[in-house]
Amino acid sequence: MPTIIVSPLKTIGEMAGRHQSREMISLIAEKHDFHRPGIIDPTRHLTVTVNDIAFAGKDGLIAPAEAHVQSIIDFVRGWDQANPLLIHCWMGVSRSPAAALIAALAVEPDIDDDELARRLRAASPQATPNTRLVEIGDAMLGRSGRLIDAVKAIGRGSDYVGEAPFKLEF
Repeated sequence: MPTIIVSPLKTIGEMAGRHQSREMISLIAEKHDFHRPGIIDPTRHLTVTVNDIAFAGKDGLIAPAEAHVQSIIDFVRGWDQANPLLIHCWMGVSRSPAAALIAALAVEPDIDDDELARRLRAASPQATPNTRLVEIGDAMLGRSGRLIDAVKAIGRGSDYVGEAPFKLEF
């Protein structure tokens, strides 16, 4: 069963080692420096420079765009799935859960959107997928609004209580 590990930045080293992840997607703000865990293959690490915002126009911030989502889709279609894919952002609550949903649907398009969103909620009570990433992913993957509706159905996550990496199996 394909598995995605969603993590805040603070725990990527621990999560990569614990789950033997060799591939990673980082959704991180511009100029936000961090160290890639040594277990991650440098040729299989995608950095998506994007802020956790839901609309364009904020001064100096980069809103999610089609090019960001396309890079995630292209990257995961090369994922060998022998080991879990690690996806992280700053807190592991918004950008990375949205990217995990997009990644899952990109490699397994027959998954039911509602079931996938329910699995996300069960794995992480505090996940609140970035709405702009979800909307763009829905359109680019031809989900006809199903992913948007599924994420709306699970609602906003609980209040942030700290680092809480999780596993999304599909």
